[in-house]
Amino acid sequence: MRSLDIHRTVDAVWRMESARLIGVLTRMVRDVGLAEDLAQDALVAALEHWPESGVPDNPGAWLMTTAKRRAIDLLRRKKVLERKYETLGRDVESQPEPDFDSAAGEDIGDDVLRLIFMACHPILSAEARVALTLRLLGGLTTGEIARAFLVPEATVAQRIVRAKRTLSAARVPFEVPEGTERTGRLSSVLEVIYLVFNEGYSATSGDDWVRPTLCEEALRLGRILAELTPGEPEVHGLVALMELQASRLRARIGPRGEPILLADQHRALWDQLLIHRGVSALERARKLGGTLGRYTLQASIAACHAQARTPEETDWTRIAALYDALAQIAPSPVVELNRAVALAMVFGPAVGLELVDALMSEPSLKGYHLLPSVRGDFLAKLGRFDEARLEFERAASLTDNLREREMLLERAAACLHDEEAP
Repeated sequence: MRSLDIHRTVDAVWRMESARLIGVLTRMVRDVGLAEDLAQDALVAALEHWPESGVPDNPGAWLMTTAKRRAIDLLRRKKVLERKYETLGRDVESQPEPDFDSAAGEDIGDDVLRLIFMACHPILSAEARVALTLRLLGGLTTGEIARAFLVPEATVAQRIVRAKRTLSAARVPFEVPEGTERTGRLSSVLEVIYLVFNEGYSATSGDDWVRPTLCEEALRLGRILAELTPGEPEVHGLVALMELQASRLRARIGPRGEPILLADQHRALWDQLLIHRGVSALERARKLGGTLGRYTLQASIAACHAQARTPEETDWTRIAALYDALAQIAPSPVVELNRAVALAMVFGPAVGLELVDALMSEPSLKGYHLLPSVRGDFLAKLGRFDEARLEFERAASLTDNLREREMLLERAAACLHDEEAP
């Protein structure tokens, strides 16, 4: 296997396994920053050994075993937790060869969940909690997290470094909290899980538009949370939203990996089991009563799409009303942009364009590629193809995702063709 292919394989394995590695290591060394360093050491070891020895049959287990050995060596050198070291040392060193299959089969889902709650500790700011957990859970780079937040990369990097130092200095316990403390941290945890899901659903950078593994991990964590907090409607609302969105994953990309927008998707490819699970979770959220939260409202919007057999049957009037409600409880420029799309489907592109034009001066949307993309779509529907082309080209320049950039440039080229047509 070529060196470039090895590096791509290592990167893919890291994306899938980093959260589990860091979770297990945090349980061992009780320091999330140190745990990430140890996991990175295992990654470096893979980059050094795999080009010569080849990629192991179970690469995740190889990384886990290597990282654990480094953790045990660290405990030995520092003479910390002597009794724990002796137990761990006997377990690993009694075997002449690493048992990779056993390492992969450990029940470490709880460790990942503990890791999320630890990173969402109230000792950290809300922004730091989300940034740190995205880093630890999804293995995302600071650049990817920055684009998800629409903030400078240096800001995110600083948040992550400070957050790890704060957690280490405060000796925050590695556990899932109970009672009122868990309720207080829940909203931040939900936000983290949904951002991880969104990174999988529409990748901010790279060659692939979707990363199904991240969606699956976010869904798994959401389902665990739903079991832990059965009386929390927003947990079920988030699970419903992710189930319904995930049902469209197979239809979102074409045979060459190209993005396929909602209106053009082959709806027979939508996963009916996930739609059923999503609708059921949405019903549970509603039955718990109270004012519908942001995730339950978004799940209701997703359900409108999922239950429409054709694009023409979509209940855009209801979707617009749901966005109105969402704007009331969770106002943001991105919500307003989505609301503009819904209203344009009800009242026409001129209405949508007017709403989008009002967002053009919004500072947080300055580098947000979907703003010119949506504006370009409205302009094209109004027959203003030259202006639309410029907007699609601008949107393409703002996205770091190769597939999305190609799609936007294709839309720009189509506008040039339409403009020249008699």
